[in-house]
Amino acid sequence: MTAPDCGARRPSYSKRLGVSAAVQVIHQINACRKAVLDLKLNGTLGLVPTMGALHAGHLSLVHNARRQCDHVAVTIFVNPTQFAPHEDFASYPQTLEADVELCRAAGVALVFAPTAADMYPGSEQTTVQVHGLTDGLCGPWRPGHFDGVATVVAKLFHILPADAAFFGEKDYQQLQVIRQMVRDLNFPVRVVACPTVREPDGLAMSSRNAYLTLPQRRQAVSLSRTLFTALECVRRGERTVSDLVERMRADIQAAGPCTIEYIEAVDAESLRPLAVIDCRARLCLAVRIGPCRLIDNVAVDGTTASN
Repeated sequence: MTAPDCGARRPSYSKRLGVSAAVQVIHQINACRKAVLDLKLNGTLGLVPTMGALHAGHLSLVHNARRQCDHVAVTIFVNPTQFAPHEDFASYPQTLEADVELCRAAGVALVFAPTAADMYPGSEQTTVQVHGLTDGLCGPWRPGHFDGVATVVAKLFHILPADAAFFGEKDYQQLQVIRQMVRDLNFPVRVVACPTVREPDGLAMSSRNAYLTLPQRRQAVSLSRTLFTALECVRRGERTVSDLVERMRADIQAAGPCTIEYIEAVDAESLRPLAVIDCRARLCLAVRIGPCRLIDNVAVDGTTASN
């Protein structure tokens, strides 16, 4: 069974992209199931899973979902199982009231905001693990993280059986993990990748950017700057990853004190590390600046001839 193509539905829907007068805010799982079934009686449903603290990047997912589907549901849940003990679960920004208002203004039909006790009552003995894709990049630095992501997204897909689910390319490894899970477990949902949304100076939008001081915020721009510089090098014919990484590392370290967890080129589908960029690939990095762990990536194509 394949999910219907939301984008193929009534072309006139674009005329109805006005502001929704109301948004249902639901906290209980059974009530959410009923509300979703009611919405799907009257058209297709797009799902935007989030951890809240919404910004323009999240809203771009909502806008993409509204263009392609008749109704949009947003989930707001800071998932404890994807945080390691030393990570920022306790301090992760939670702004539910403001998030709901943003969703209302964006035309969202339903916000599902469960508690941890709703999602994990304490008796669960099942997790979802996606092997291979989680071996590299963020995997070794965040043990158990992708198990938590895959498990909670699988639960959300069951609670809110949408026609399409929208994820940002900034979290590219997460996107690939979810795509693999959907294929392997035969979820009848279409996974839609949406471009990374950036600040005017190039920094990828993230809820965690709020942790940065002003000097750290200025320093963080070095991440996107070095990625796009490397992208231009690939376009001009550079293919050796070690050379690219050496220059990227030097540029990031020159911008200020930081901890570079990784800078890698990987196959765009398998996330296999590359020594030579000779295929569709992603340049990916993770860097800690102050209290903030920042990730970013850009697409590069090693199959395109240089100018």
